[in-house]
Amino acid sequence: MSKLFTRVKVGPYELAHRVVLAPLTRMRAEEGAKPGPLMAEYYAQRTSQGALLIGEATIAAANGNGYLGAPGLYDDSQIAGWRLVTDAVHAKGGKIFLQLYHAGRQSNAELQPEGGRPVGPSEVLHGGVAYTNTGWVPNTPNRALDTAEIAGIVEEFRRAAERGIEAGFDGVELHAANGYLFDQFLQDGSNKRTDAYGGSFENRARLLMEATRAVISVWGSDKVAVRLGPSGSWGDMSDSDPVGLFSYVASELAKLDLAYVHLIEPRIAGNVEDESRNPAPVAAQTIRKHYRGTIIAAGGFKGDSAEAILVDGDADLVAFGRDFIANPDLPERLRRNLPLNAYDRPTFFGGTEAGYTDYPFFAEEDAVA
Repeated sequence: MSKLFTRVKVGPYELAHRVVLAPLTRMRAEEGAKPGPLMAEYYAQRTSQGALLIGEATIAAANGNGYLGAPGLYDDSQIAGWRLVTDAVHAKGGKIFLQLYHAGRQSNAELQPEGGRPVGPSEVLHGGVAYTNTGWVPNTPNRALDTAEIAGIVEEFRRAAERGIEAGFDGVELHAANGYLFDQFLQDGSNKRTDAYGGSFENRARLLMEATRAVISVWGSDKVAVRLGPSGSWGDMSDSDPVGLFSYVASELAKLDLAYVHLIEPRIAGNVEDESRNPAPVAAQTIRKHYRGTIIAAGGFKGDSAEAILVDGDADLVAFGRDFIANPDLPERLRRNLPLNAYDRPTFFGGTEAGYTDYPFFAEEDAVA
């Protein structure tokens, strides 16, 4: 039997297979960053009995958004919309983790309260884009967080985690990848601080560890997870010693008895710029040496490559993104080696049901014909 379709335990939950819906920013939330029925239908379509889904990046603080249309849990008014989603997933026998994020410097003044500047660890010029009423626009140059403000960020994550319980989630994943706030503090290309949150590995990891412990205080450690992108360069991210940094972070997270660590693998065919910027990509194989708990790997996997990383023991589950967008019944298609729908990239971000809930399930009659 394929290892991809063997049972596995994640935190307190027994899962029927190891195919995970990756957290995918789709920007279909209603006004006020509230999920609605369309989002509930999307997640329900991609739920199978005993499956794990990870919700899309959800804004944890009012100044933490980088994408118009992203959902939030920074306000009580957003709880009911998420309850539509979690109820729909549970009705089909699945489990769903909330992913909380803060965009940090990856934002634009149009998305900030009262048009303020985005925040980050340091004022470092960088590229990257945000999504606003006028479409994709450059990020607004950020300001550096004062040391005294950081405790407030941690508290925002704790409160958002509390709302996650009311919204019916089964656990919480903190998004510390893709050039967002936690990642910005971790990597020295973006973190030039000289206080307790800059300099050493320990100091740069301090914000992530404080937020993780705050969420654990709400949920318990076995229902909390962290996502890392050790080789990601989105948003001009870089570090002078990625192997040392992320090995340290993994070893510290290993002490917390988390539900899992979620790792974005380096792309097999990364472009030349990424390779020159990060000549020694950090993958699950590296992290496994320092983290013996459950690992979810993500990053361009197909059925055969997913099976391979599981058999090698470098990961325990595999998250699928683009193929899950286009194939709501992806686990069944992978299990039976059925053909996959092609995804439509222009409809990934924002819009209506087109490219969202209108992808077809596999039809037996089509196979016979």
